[in-house]
Amino acid sequence: QVQLLESGGGSVQAGGSLRLSCAASGYTHTCMGWFRQAPGKEREEVAVIYTRTGTISTYYADSVQGRFTISQGDVKNTLYLHMNSLKPEDTGVYYCAALGCTVANGEIIKRNPAYWGQGTQVTVSS
Repeated sequence: QVQLLESGGGSVQAGGSLRLSCAASGYTHTCMGWFRQAPGKEREEVAVIYTRTGTISTYYADSVQGRFTISQGDVKNTLYLHMNSLKPEDTGVYYCAALGCTVANGEIIKRNPAYWGQGTQVTVSS
């Protein structure tokens, strides 16, 4: 059984930074990502990373491109989300996910979440 455990959420002022971590157990997934859900809104993709045989492909939502970086740790099955220049609209519950992905020409063209963590709250104040 796949288990995903997030950590690193918290409160920060606009312009600040946070790093989220996700520890995965049960199965090694080649495709993992971060999603978020703001109050009253649907869950949305934030960033996805696909790693296989030394090839790494990433996807970022337009709203976080250039500010957030997704990466995998040296420890197996550890996922990070480095968030810089945070804005109040980044506020929400952030979820780690293991996905089924399709990659073509280095681009992650299909991203289907299969497993979810419990989420960690990120609050950005203005």
